[in-house]
Amino acid sequence: MILPSELIPKRSEAPDQLDHLLKRSVDVVSSIAGMALLAPIFVVLVVLMKLDSRGPIFYAQERIGLNRRRPRNGGPAMGEERRRADSFGQPFTIYKLRSMVVDAERHTGPVWAAAKDSRITRVGRFLRKTRLDETPQLWNVLRGEMSLVGPRPERPAFVNTLAESLPEYPMRYDARPGITGLAQVKSKYDSSIETVNRKLRYDLYYVRHGRLLLDLKIMAATVKVVARGEGAH
Repeated sequence: MILPSELIPKRSEAPDQLDHLLKRSVDVVSSIAGMALLAPIFVVLVVLMKLDSRGPIFYAQERIGLNRRRPRNGGPAMGEERRRADSFGQPFTIYKLRSMVVDAERHTGPVWAAAKDSRITRVGRFLRKTRLDETPQLWNVLRGEMSLVGPRPERPAFVNTLAESLPEYPMRYDARPGITGLAQVKSKYDSSIETVNRKLRYDLYYVRHGRLLLDLKIMAATVKVVARGEGAH
């Protein structure tokens, strides 16, 4: 995999304990500051969302997070879907500002959002384009379930399916999931197994080489992506 030089860290060894401590410190300080600064914007968004469509302001969804244990055989545990997904990482509840109509997956089940998706509300399109729908995850960061930067957490149903098609997929859960990540600034939304596999290359690179310096560069790249409105739908 070829990465742009500005995103390649100078070191290649695994992050040390100090780097983990610094990363967590940045996460805590940034999440607290971010929630305080965004509070006035939330008030405006709440009013707009209520005027645009019925339903709750926040959307909660189960995702798979950091893998604190790895199955002996590297594969999923036996049992129901939730239990199988648990073998890849720790489940947690992720929070977003609701960008779709209520019960958007009632007739389809879990599916990826598509370009010009009819389930997305008018305000929801703005939220997705600006990535403001992701900002409630600062609470997940403060709780230690997520980081500012890391592989995006996925839903249990998708984790099970993707792990069967991509043997290396479970390895991405060796890093704490993030609001943004290397794959997010280098690729678009998931839409097929091919796009997931392409993003997986970036995720695995981050798992092996991620550290605070790379995090800062990814955050700077994220600002550029959001400012240009790239990859959102």
